[in-house]
Amino acid sequence: MTDISALLADLVAESASVDTLVADLPKDAWATPTPAPGWTIAHQVAHLAWTDRQAAMAATDEEAFADSLKQATANPTNYVDRATEAWSQQDPAELLDEWRQGRKDLAQALAGVPSGQKLPWFGPPMAPASMATARIMETWAHGQDIADTLKVRREPTGRLRHVAHIGVRAMGFAFQVNGLPKPAEPVRVELTGPDGEFWTWNDEDADNRITAPALDFCFLVTQRRHLDDLDVTAVGPVAEQFLRVAQAFAGLPGAGRKPGEFV
Repeated sequence: MTDISALLADLVAESASVDTLVADLPKDAWATPTPAPGWTIAHQVAHLAWTDRQAAMAATDEEAFADSLKQATANPTNYVDRATEAWSQQDPAELLDEWRQGRKDLAQALAGVPSGQKLPWFGPPMAPASMATARIMETWAHGQDIADTLKVRREPTGRLRHVAHIGVRAMGFAFQVNGLPKPAEPVRVELTGPDGEFWTWNDEDADNRITAPALDFCFLVTQRRHLDDLDVTAVGPVAEQFLRVAQAFAGLPGAGRKPGEFV
């Protein structure tokens, strides 16, 4: 059984690390454009705050969340973007307070979900551990956009393992959302963590294999760096194709980043 308390501690820590990037920003800096087209720093934080609130609602008030899900079903292409835009218009100090309280409420809500219960979501229902892992991934990814905007280099941590895990688990989805058949062959993924630890997924005898530093793999699956700028090696046709479509997040394929954009 997954230790939800350890996952939630990592979610709290990842959120806090992003918080340090924006906590002391002057008000006008929140309007700075980020690498995500059309999104400012305020949009990045607003997206995290809104999604944390939605996740907490899913864990505590299914009836209220059902209304959000109904709205999303009626407007699948831009429901989330419209919510992000609306939340980004708050005063930065109020938005930051909202995010801080929302992520605190989320951690408490996920900790209180009974064992074995799954939460409704905009995609398939999710176990609390899966929800926490997904929130770590998104928080890290949007935090990277903020760090890139501010030209801050973040030290990688062992929390990257959660980001990588989502990227591996979403492999079939990444193929399908790009109009490709879900691969029948497994892909072995071998990553070197920030402290030299070895992280692996899938059969060690698989013909298809990906090896990389964990940070580079996480950059790849969150589309925060272009493949040309990463130290990622693929062996086998399925693995090679995955590098071109990798996507850990839900929704349509993103535009990613340009080669050399952050070199």
